Amino acid sequence: MSLWRRLRTLFSMKAGKALDRVEDPRETLDYSYERQLDLMQEMRRGIAEVATSRKRIELQADRLRRSDSKLERQALQALEQNREDLAREALTRRKAIQSELADLEGQHRQLQAEEDKMVEAGRRLEAKIHAFRSRKETMKATYAAAEAQTRVGEAVTGISQEMGDLGRSMQRAEDRIAQMQARAGAIEELTASGALDDITASNDRIQAELDAAVSQGSVELELSRLKKELAGGDRAALESSGPDDPKS
Repeated sequence: MSLWRRLRTLFSMKAGKALDRVEDPRETLDYSYERQLDLMQEMRRGIAEVATSRKRIELQADRLRRSDSKLERQALQALEQNREDLAREALTRRKAIQSELADLEGQHRQLQAEEDKMVEAGRRLEAKIHAFRSRKETMKATYAAAEAQTRVGEAVTGISQEMGDLGRSMQRAEDRIAQMQARAGAIEELTASGALDDITASNDRIQAELDAAVSQGSVELELSRLKKELAGGDRAALESSGPDDPKS
């Protein structure tokens, strides 16, 4: 295959696909119906022309028949007048008219037969056009329904995709929440078991020991003070009682 033929084939394929995308079958059906109506009109015009020709021949034949009758009467009148020569002339002309009339009658029969065939073909074509019109409307309605169904399907598909994305997002969120809850529970269990130090406690052991020592020293000082106060109180009580104290 030559390069030109390959390019032409490729162009035809692409053009056909482009037409399939932009062509509306309803417009094609309406155009076909209009073309059939145009053909019907052309056939009717053809029938009218044949009928006009047939009528013209009928008028011409009627005129010749009248001339034939007239010549016959003239021939009789000539014989009554002993004018055989005139009678012969009238009959000669009548013979020519009869020949012409026979030709016209043959043409008339042909035109009549042609007209009858065209009328019958017109009836069949008209019936086909009516049937096509009914089928066309049915096909257009079917296409409209399929087009609407396609739009609904495309919309549902889009919604389904969005719902699927949303469902996956919600699932990821639920998984994240469950993961965080499990982690929080694990930390709580570890903290309760002592495996983990309280996050509020200090991690400096030296500082903790120093704080404990200071606290212990304060306790010892407070204990010594209380002991001194207690010892001082007992001494004062002994001195105040003396020898004359009724309690002695």
